[in-house]
Amino acid sequence: MKEVSLSGSVRSNVGKKDAKAVRVAGEVPCVIYGSGKQIHFSVKHVDMEKLVYTPNVYIININVDGTEMRTIIQDIQFHPVTDKIQHVDFIELQADKKVKVNIPVILFGRSPGVLSGGKLQQIFRKVKVFATPDNLPDSIKVDISKLKIGQAIRIRDINNDQLNIINAPSAVVCSVKMARGAVATAGDDEEEGAEAAAEETAEA
Repeated sequence: MKEVSLSGSVRSNVGKKDAKAVRVAGEVPCVIYGSGKQIHFSVKHVDMEKLVYTPNVYIININVDGTEMRTIIQDIQFHPVTDKIQHVDFIELQADKKVKVNIPVILFGRSPGVLSGGKLQQIFRKVKVFATPDNLPDSIKVDISKLKIGQAIRIRDINNDQLNIINAPSAVVCSVKMARGAVATAGDDEEEGAEAAAEETAEA
């Protein structure tokens, strides 16, 4: 996984009033959880935007007043109206300790079902992976070059020992549905397609 650097300043006071003052100053209140005590600090909003408003996931080396920690974003709070970043939680990484991280799913290849006029539906944009920091991938690439109309690719089809995807094995990652004017290809499994459609409401 790609690594980036981020600089922050220690917050001397912690509380709603202080957090509001931090936001007014154009910064985001943050906290790092991990080995020992929590570290409360703030980061420029413009710097945080580059890490949040992107499909990419990064390992973030945070320098807080000279102390550097290897972290990853654990949780983000947004303003309910403006969607502006309100608070970010980081977790400190340890080389031998596994963490749960949402990793982007990227589809590649030319689906025969789509070429026949079917409609490709991607249910999961990200999947949750449980792995040590050095084994976290930038993304999970899913080959759809054999996906016909009525067929689906599920979590169990892309899981492996190194990744250890912890979403439900039967959950549909992507599928190709019949569309008006589509030509069914030989070997399509209509029953599986119906099952895939029923699972499209699964949480990504």
